[in-house]
Amino acid sequence: FFSLLLVFSVYSQGLEDAIRYSEGDTQGTARFKAMSGAFGALGGDISGISINPAGAAVFNTSHGVLSASTKNNQKDALYGGGMANSSSNDIDLHQVGAAFVFKNNKKNSPWKKLVLSLFYERLQDFNSRFSVQGNTSNSIGSYFEDYANGLQLGDIIAFDGETIPQAYSDIGSSFGYSNQQAFLGYYSYILEPASEDLDNTSYGSNIAPGNFNQRYDYLSLGNNGKFSVNMALQYNEKIHLGLNLNSHFIDFEENTLLFEENTNTGSLINEVNFENMLYTNGEGFSLQFGTIIKLTDEFRFGFSYTSPTWLTLREESTQYLATVNDTDGESYVVNPSVINIFPDYKLKTPSKITGSLAYIFGKSGLISFDYSRKNYANTSFDFGSILMNSNINNAINENFRVSNTYRIGAELRRKNFSFRGGYKLIESPYKNKDIYGDLSGVSFGLGYNFGNSRIDLSYLNNQRKISQSLFNQGDLGSATIDSNIADITLSLSINL
Repeated sequence: FFSLLLVFSVYSQGLEDAIRYSEGDTQGTARFKAMSGAFGALGGDISGISINPAGAAVFNTSHGVLSASTKNNQKDALYGGGMANSSSNDIDLHQVGAAFVFKNNKKNSPWKKLVLSLFYERLQDFNSRFSVQGNTSNSIGSYFEDYANGLQLGDIIAFDGETIPQAYSDIGSSFGYSNQQAFLGYYSYILEPASEDLDNTSYGSNIAPGNFNQRYDYLSLGNNGKFSVNMALQYNEKIHLGLNLNSHFIDFEENTLLFEENTNTGSLINEVNFENMLYTNGEGFSLQFGTIIKLTDEFRFGFSYTSPTWLTLREESTQYLATVNDTDGESYVVNPSVINIFPDYKLKTPSKITGSLAYIFGKSGLISFDYSRKNYANTSFDFGSILMNSNINNAINENFRVSNTYRIGAELRRKNFSFRGGYKLIESPYKNKDIYGDLSGVSFGLGYNFGNSRIDLSYLNNQRKISQSLFNQGDLGSATIDSNIADITLSLSINL
């Protein structure tokens, strides 16, 4: 397997990448999930600290928790008049943490306690798959035409004696990603140059117009997680203060396969098999600070600020393309067997503010409400190029908007049992909700307190509708995906 470090002048990142790494919803403990994450004014839960760092100061004793979940992701995919259903199941240990309480023994001091916490939580699960098959009048040929037109023929063909892997690597290193795609199209005989002059910049397609039967397979894997260090203080009996320092990591793999066939009159290419693999990893940093104030014995108010996350990301990709001419019985395989390694780039995700209210019914239960605001138009890339930065960041400003999140949760206690429920609505970050819809979720849960330990169980169901582009160039359009995620979480909490 031949690999080479490549420096590209054109990137394939788009708006979908900006959303993928800017989103992230604390997965959390079973208690947290059962109340839909409405913990900004409550505290006393490791995952609640991820919403409002001041929540750690609510702990009266040192506390540890471990959470595992099983997730079923069902997707209904529609493309080209065809619909397909897919389902995937994952089991994961997604959360672990501990809080250590240090009480102040000086009776006259207003500072009652210091709490130090360490915890890991998964923010996002990238595991997803679907397949869809349909008939359209749009061909993958348009993808290669879009990349090729305007490029000189001499910059997309191999030198005499050069192998396919050597030429693919050299073209990528010298001219960039667009030229590589044109190279693939040319050597698979999808592209037909207007002339064989090396200065030619005009290309057509050997795939004739008509109807196309297409199958598209999508698979993604990976996680977006963070490790946090928290410090929280209680001042008097009413004020709690907290700070989180967060270390983030990204691990994402995406595999796509398009198979296209046609029997169109005059078509010199009748079958296309196009495979792409993208791997992204990176790390970043963010911080949070917040407060919880006891307005009365029953009412609590919470406020927290989450800074932007400053990420450094790296990408690798591989490609494979094969075509068939049914008339002549010829097949053309372009398999560079090369790993494209892209230069590091920066991504700054938007900041978030959260305001919360909670009402405590003594030892009988509680009700809590959280409101969060996140302006996705403040997302920005930095590729080290003014032109590239301007193009993608202008597109972000044109397409993204403020996303508001509403969460409400309740807990009812009866002796050692706790009964919980919640609802959340996360607005789309897109101005056009047909591209990326709102997310709505309902949750339920049950807990039992043994005295020095507690076990909690939750069920969460999230729904969202999105329009997912098959490719970032060409006119193949998008598949409409209805996603339904059912999540069951079990947590064990112990007073240390």
